[in-house]
Parts: sequence; C-alpha cells; structure tokens
Amino acid sequence: MKRLKVLIIDDSAVIRRAFTMLLNQDPDIEVIGTAADPFIAASKIAEEVPDVITLDVEMPRMDGLTFLRKLMSQHPIPVVVISSLTAKATETAILAMEYGAIAVLKKPEAYADLQPDAAHYIIDAVKSAGKARIRRKTSDELQGHALKVKKPYSESMAQTTQKVIAVGASTGGTEAILEFLKAMPMDADGIVIVQHMPEVFTRSFAERLNNICDITVKEATHGDTVIRGRALIAPGNKHMELKRSGARYYVELNSMDPVNRHRPSVDVLFRSVAKYAGKNAVGVIMTGMGADGAAGLLEMKNAGAETVAQDEDTCVVFGMPREAIKLGAANKTLPLGRVADYVSRLK
Repeated sequence: MKRLKVLIIDDSAVIRRAFTMLLNQDPDIEVIGTAADPFIAASKIAEEVPDVITLDVEMPRMDGLTFLRKLMSQHPIPVVVISSLTAKATETAILAMEYGAIAVLKKPEAYADLQPDAAHYIIDAVKSAGKARIRRKTSDELQGHALKVKKPYSESMAQTTQKVIAVGASTGGTEAILEFLKAMPMDADGIVIVQHMPEVFTRSFAERLNNICDITVKEATHGDTVIRGRALIAPGNKHMELKRSGARYYVELNSMDPVNRHRPSVDVLFRSVAKYAGKNAVGVIMTGMGADGAAGLLEMKNAGAETVAQDEDTCVVFGMPREAIKLGAANKTLPLGRVADYVSRLK
C-alpha cells in the first residue's frame, strides 16, 4: 500500500524532529520533509507534493493562517493544524479550520508528551487527513462570516426544549457543524454537540460559532440547561451526558475514561440522550473517522428517536456515518445541506 507522504511545517527544530520520529514509526506514513516556515515549505512542495501537511500557526516571516489561505485558494492539500494553547494561537487555529484545515490539535509542550498515550491522536489525525475530501476555497469563503446580531437572551425566561437534538462529529466536523447551526432557526430545539477537539479549542470554537449563527452557541458547563435557541458544545477532554429532572433537560460533564479513544465521546452523549430523552430526541451523526457514535445512534433509534446520518458525498471523511448506516442506526441519510431543514421540521 502506498505510504502517506507528510510535510511538517513548524519553526521549532525540536518539534520537527519529534514529529518526524513519531510519524515515521507508523508503517503507513512517510515524512518527506520539514520546513521552518511557509516560504521553505512552498519550495519543498514545488519539488514534491505531500499528501498531508502538519502546520503550526505562529511562525516567523509568514504565519500559518496566511499560508493556509494561499494554499487552499491555489493548491489545496489536507492540513492538520498543531497549535500551542496561547489565546491568540487557539483563536487562529479555529479560524484555520474555517479556511479548510482538516483538524486542530494541541501542540505537545515536550517530547515526553508524545509518548505513548497522546501519540495516536497525531497519527490518527494525519491518517484522517489523508482520506479527506478537500476542495479549493473561493475568495468569498476565505473572507470569513459576518457577525450576527441576536435577540436579547435570558436563560431564566427561556422555555425548556421539547425535543433534544444531539449531534456528533469528528474529522471535518467543525465546518459541518457550522453549516448545520447557521441554518437552524433562532427558536430551534435545544442542541447538544460532541466534536472531537482538544480542550481549550472547544471554547474558541463555540465563541466563533456564537458570533456567526442566529442561535446562541456556548461551550457547555456542568449543569447547563438544554433550552430552545441554544447549542451546547462538549468541552475538550470532558464527556458530556444528557440528564433530566422533571421537564428540564440539562447536561453533566465528567472525566471518566475515554470511550472509543475519545473524550468527549459521541457514544457517551448519544447513549445518555437515548436513556433520558428517548423519542423526544433527534440524533445526527456527521463526518469523521472511526466508529464513535454509531452504536449510540442505534440506541437512540431503538429508543424511538429520529436519526440522521450525513451522506458520503458531503462528508470530509465518511467513517462515523458509514458505521452508523451499516448498523442500521440511521433512519435517514441526507446531504449536509438538507440536515438542518429536515431536523427543524420534525415535530
């Protein structure tokens, strides 16, 4: 089988060496080069085009975001952003996903952080990117989104949702979730979301969605009520479960062991929704590598929930939806652009 050719772009020589050693340990991956900045990277791409690029966002001479914009408008290549957790770098990394990056990962603070538990996240992300469907971004798409002016919002006055919409996604999911939430009406049923993403990044992701979408979007906190007009995104490194007290739905967060190697896990969320919301729920499984969420979606369907899988043509990686469909967990398979309208019409 052809090995996946990877180019590493990072201004840290230590990180370049560490990532090279890590990725070359996998028999399916070959690091064909490294670059300290985007100008060096451009010359190396001219010599040999990689299948995947790992990209830092804070670099000298040209920042990673500028490089990504140019790359996606001229010569799209799957990109995995690996960023530090400074406030600026985190916000930039989230914006990078809007510009076409396949995944965003937390940069290890030391080589020891790559051994061995965290290493598979980087390897899995690179392999997912290698399977991703990408396309050239237009200039309009690269200009960002206008900010939304929302109606005054008061949680104390909001009615408890009658239905709960549960969404799970991984590779390619940030853009899929953005498209889905942008199309949801301001009074949409309460939404709970698991997107595989490291801690801290989920907060910036939620804040960016909140500035773009008509509905309110926030990173979930322990005990948050699920209410109309709001989407709660599970924090990175925390499982999120739906609970119910009388007519009130709310979420609980925990640090139990990873499920399907993920925390948060889509299966953990979906199983709790099946248990506490049953037929008053809608489950949506979106683009992503692996099988997380497939079994949980089947539990939701068996509990009477309506269930939807994103179709292959609109997925960046048709892994999680494929596994759900194979299990018979999806009542409907729809292109991404039709999911929000379909879900909004369910009564």
